[in-house]
Amino acid sequence: MSEPRDATVVSTANGTDWKADLRERGYRLTPQRQLVLEAVDTLEHATPDSILTEVRKTASSVNISTVYRTLELLEELGLVSHAHLGHGAPTYHLADRHHHMHLVCRDCGSVIEADVSVAGPFVDLLKDRFGFETDMRHFALFGRCVRCPETDRRTPPAPGASHPH
Repeated sequence: MSEPRDATVVSTANGTDWKADLRERGYRLTPQRQLVLEAVDTLEHATPDSILTEVRKTASSVNISTVYRTLELLEELGLVSHAHLGHGAPTYHLADRHHHMHLVCRDCGSVIEADVSVAGPFVDLLKDRFGFETDMRHFALFGRCVRCPETDRRTPPAPGASHPH
């Protein structure tokens, strides 16, 4: 397997040092881990399949089980987090950038990232009334975006229907 890009300085655009983060937790930054982290960093809202496709651009021998195991470990270590944006596979973000919730249009599939603070009153209500601590970063609200025509609001979308945003 070929080495990922610059193996000596391994960090995100915002300066997170993956190698140091993993070492502090007793793990090495293996080439596979680095490639998965780089793919998540590059793709954002990345499914395991899209991460595999990105990783295979550099390392064709990596398989989907390696991607899943790596994502699981990286999530346990707090380096990545996931959200469910529909019925399919979860999508992954770098944890240090995932401070938003997702608004998913049922018609066109577009995803709007909203700061979790907009849900503050709702989160407070859940805590006050039920004693429930809510992690809105894993949360997706489904509805219809402003760009989808009002006339379509009573008719479910056709399978595979979408329009550009």
